[in-house]
Amino acid sequence: GACALRLGAWQAPSQVASATQTDLGQTERQGKVARLVGSMFERSHYRQAPINDPVSSLVLDRYVESLDGNRSYFLASDVAEFERYRYQLDDAVSTGKLDAAFAIYNRFQARNRERMAFALDSLKKEPDFTLDESFDFDREDAPWATSTAELDELWRMRVKNDALSLMLADKTWPETRDVLQKRYERAAKRSEQVTSDDVFENFMNAFAHVFDPHSSYFSPRNSEEYRIQMSLSYEGIGASLQVVDDYVTVMEILPGGSAQESGELKATDRILSVGQGKDGELVDVVGWRLDDVVQLIRGPGGSSVRLLVQSGGAAPGAAERKVVLPRKKITLETQAAKKNLKKIKRGDKELRIGVITVPSFYQDFNARSSGDEDYRSTTRDVRRLIEELDKDGGVDGLVLDLRENGGGHLSEAIGLVNLFVAKGPVVQLRETGGRVEVLESEDQGVAYSGPLTILVDRFSASASEIFAAAMQDYGRGVVIGQETYGKGSVQNLYPLDRYALGQDP
Repeated sequence: GACALRLGAWQAPSQVASATQTDLGQTERQGKVARLVGSMFERSHYRQAPINDPVSSLVLDRYVESLDGNRSYFLASDVAEFERYRYQLDDAVSTGKLDAAFAIYNRFQARNRERMAFALDSLKKEPDFTLDESFDFDREDAPWATSTAELDELWRMRVKNDALSLMLADKTWPETRDVLQKRYERAAKRSEQVTSDDVFENFMNAFAHVFDPHSSYFSPRNSEEYRIQMSLSYEGIGASLQVVDDYVTVMEILPGGSAQESGELKATDRILSVGQGKDGELVDVVGWRLDDVVQLIRGPGGSSVRLLVQSGGAAPGAAERKVVLPRKKITLETQAAKKNLKKIKRGDKELRIGVITVPSFYQDFNARSSGDEDYRSTTRDVRRLIEELDKDGGVDGLVLDLRENGGGHLSEAIGLVNLFVAKGPVVQLRETGGRVEVLESEDQGVAYSGPLTILVDRFSASASEIFAAAMQDYGRGVVIGQETYGKGSVQNLYPLDRYALGQDP
């Protein structure tokens, strides 16, 4: 098993547990992963900066900010106490002894419990809305509270503001109180479900972001989510889930999955228990974190999962039913490139404009690596969509919509250029030692040679910007929209399972 760095880290999922813990601590494996990640940053990151005291100082600030960026939980005395760790966190990563990181988190957790208890207690009495008071939402630059009484006052105002927002929507105080009570109780419960792996991931990302804002550590689960986003596929039953009032609830049945094929699972159904195979023990999952339940339901294709479900809207104690579903490969078609044909009148002529929306630059890397000639990718999908538009009568112009496309595989940006421009340079990369590599599109034949427009916005980043800039430089298309995100770096993915976690590389 492993972790992945996106520079970029994954490890084998630990056994799912629903028990709450008072104080969290590191595992032996996390110590090994921390040492490995630190070594890889020193050796493989573009900056090749040493992990030293200045890095430690920045890590502390980022870590505290990640926990309490709005300065609403920690006291000034807590932050002053953390100063003893300012020049120790570099050694924590290098040695794998992460006591300081967990001590800071456990203090945050203690303060969070205090704040949730105070917020719930505040609901016993309706706020006085006749007082002329103001609440500052943005406390990023505010001083840390110097006393519990000061925090109490801040949270009194916060609860009052939450209540006011609801009452302005025509809710009575009793209705408002009930809504806020459930909201704060859910927040308190979610915080108690934080695991050691969550704390570790947060700390390692505070470390990674010191080097640049785009390098990240991926926990086992987030590494798998990243793989799913890039391949647009996973093995499961094909259902979109969400937690509603402690129940994992089916929000949507996805096309092509066993949930749709069987017809036994419906939108709004509540999942009460999950079992493995046709006779595995059913585990009660009411009140669990969503990602824990998802881990139980997903699994290798061909295997089965058993669900104990209750119809949506049913009263507690209503009839339950067991559903056995085989797991299979699910394709996330809604996240893939898609086409649309617009017919526009220009004088006495009707123009046919093809619009292809590209949400991301995806590629099923595992399928490609295993020799699957029919692997999924952005370039292949867009080429197919262009061919379909041609078969349907052709188009007078083509629009590629890259708005809100945050990027993805660099190779797909180059491949997409290849659909519109014959072989030529697309982008150049400068490595740590100064060597410059020019990446070129291959001469595979242009898929479309007509008028081309590229739509971008401020969320278009990375591979989107590379593609749009290449089209602009070649004079191949007109780029329309907002100034794009401005990401000038490329990340490599380092699956840590390639390395022996028992020793440093």
